Parts: sequence; structure tokens; C-alpha cells
Amino acid sequence: MTMKTIKAKILLVEDDENLGFILKDYLELMNFDVQWLTNGNDAFIHFKQNEFDICIIDVMLPLKDGFTLAKEIREMNKRIPIVFLTAKQMKEDRIRGFELGADDYITKPFSTEELKLRIEAILRRSNNQLFGEELPSIYEIGSFIFNYNDHTLNHEGDIRRLTKKEAEVLNLLCQSLNKLVRRDKVLKAVWGKDDYFMGRSMDVYITRLRKYLKADSRLTITNIHGTGFKLEVRKEDE
Repeated sequence: MTMKTIKAKILLVEDDENLGFILKDYLELMNFDVQWLTNGNDAFIHFKQNEFDICIIDVMLPLKDGFTLAKEIREMNKRIPIVFLTAKQMKEDRIRGFELGADDYITKPFSTEELKLRIEAILRRSNNQLFGEELPSIYEIGSFIFNYNDHTLNHEGDIRRLTKKEAEVLNLLCQSLNKLVRRDKVLKAVWGKDDYFMGRSMDVYITRLRKYLKADSRLTITNIHGTGFKLEVRKEDE
């Protein structure tokens, strides 16, 4: 039996008509379903009325800027991936974007191929079944139960809700339990790029996860200096 390919639905918000037309045309050729809007107000109305798999949002938009639009989208749906497009290169704008829960941040000019690859990487992380992958979503790690889909960490009935990035990092560690996960892999998969600023942010998340898991002394997240991390589960008699 032949399986029908599911098209990922993209909300593209870009007020530059030339760039918007090029991106919509290219992404549709790449088998995405694209709804293109040119201002923040219309985009939010379309978001409320339709279901999307990912939002690609220009920061500088008429009527409602991209940051405001993303904040309103996040209030309705905390898990939908958001990618910001911007001509700005200010560090403060990048920080604000990630504070709003952005999954990636692409500075113009960029290649359409780069955008496509980043979209595919984000969609694989957020919805593996869309691309035909079947990875586990619930892990038993020591006395903890980690539900990646729900972003919850359950320790003997005490349930902690994780942030999106906490869940993303822990998911990568669980997929390679007792094995090394390289720093650059985590950075590119969760933050979209490998640089000093993102690396410092990642270290903060690793520290948080260590704190959450300390209730089970058999669990450790080991830092392999300059290389990566390893989530290890020791046996009872060790």
C-alpha cells in the first residue's frame, strides 16, 4: 500500500512582496503547504482560523511586529515551532526572539535552501511522524518517567513540566542513553547553530536538568570536556 505524503503547513509572514513570493513559490515546490501573509494582524487571524505546523515570521512587520505576533501565537499554542526572519543583526533582538520561545533565527540575506533545511530539521524534532520516523516519546530513566510529547518529567508521582528546550535536550540525551552526545549536535538540533552564545545557553539547560534528576542518585549527566554530554544510569549494585 502506498502511503500518502503529508504536507507540512507553513504560516509565512513577510511584508516584502518580492521575498514573500520567492519563498512561497520555492517552499511549495519543496512540497510544503504555504499560507503567506504580509502583516501581523492578518497573520494572527489566519493562525486562529487554521492549523499550522510551523510559523516563519519576519520581525519587522506592518500593523503588528513579529515579536508581538509570536507572543500572541505562543499564548495560543506553546509548542508550535517559530522561526524569525530579520535584517537586523543586533544581539538584543536575537535574545528577545529566543526568550519568546523561537526555535531559530535567520538573518537576511539567506539562501532558500538554508531555510528549507532548517525548517525540515525543526519539523523532525517537533513531529517525527510527519517525516515517517518513529522514535520513542516516553522514556524510563532510573526512577523517572520522561514524556517528551507532554514535556513532563515524572518522579514517583511528582510531575515537573519542562520547557520546550529542556525537553528537547533531555530527549537527545535519552535517545543515546549511556552514550556520548556531542555538543555541536545538541546545539544545532535545539538552537539551530553552534556558537559561543548558544553554547553558554545550553550549559544553563544542562545544569537545570542535572538539578531535576538529582532525586535519583543513579542518574548523572557527565560533561566530557570540550566534546559533549552523556546521560548515564548506573545499576542498583554499582
